[in-house]
Amino acid sequence: MASLIEAIEIKRKMFFEHEGAPYYCIDVDVSKPTARGGQTLVRIKMRNLLTHAVFDKTFKAGEKFKEPDLVNAPASYLYADGDGFHFMDQNSFETLTLGAPVVGDDKDLLVDNLNVLIQKFNGNPIALQLPPHVELTVTSTEMGNKGDTATGGATKVAVLETGIEIRVPLFIKEGDRVKVHTETRDFAGRA
Repeated sequence: MASLIEAIEIKRKMFFEHEGAPYYCIDVDVSKPTARGGQTLVRIKMRNLLTHAVFDKTFKAGEKFKEPDLVNAPASYLYADGDGFHFMDQNSFETLTLGAPVVGDDKDLLVDNLNVLIQKFNGNPIALQLPPHVELTVTSTEMGNKGDTATGGATKVAVLETGIEIRVPLFIKEGDRVKVHTETRDFAGRA
């Protein structure tokens, strides 16, 4: 049996199960009672990992939660079609499919054979975790002019192979491979 977590033990970035669904703790605030006999309350800002809904909920400090059956499985991106985005589980070699709402804007960073982590709840894929950086090829960019550096913003717009647009330094040209930070979508260096 999975161990139980008390509400008072829940910290930021922890996972817990509430009413049969997995949740991620975004923020937590503990309020101590001011009067004797008052109860300590724990206010948790949490995200439902199945619906991606974010809300605040208050619990008594002693309420117990199960640890969710979450597994991060290494996988490789294969392709996308009308059914969703398809990945190969590198442990079992089965094909896992994630819908467009689950992948969201991360679709702009997916390239063939990209190694990712697929989060599974009770064996079903529910979320995608990208590596910190991905390497993409610049498909088009304007020429940088030397005079453009006077204001200190020596960058230009580049379109990458997946269609995403990012700002890159002036020395980057078409055909170059660049690293993109997956959280901020910023240029992180040459590949």
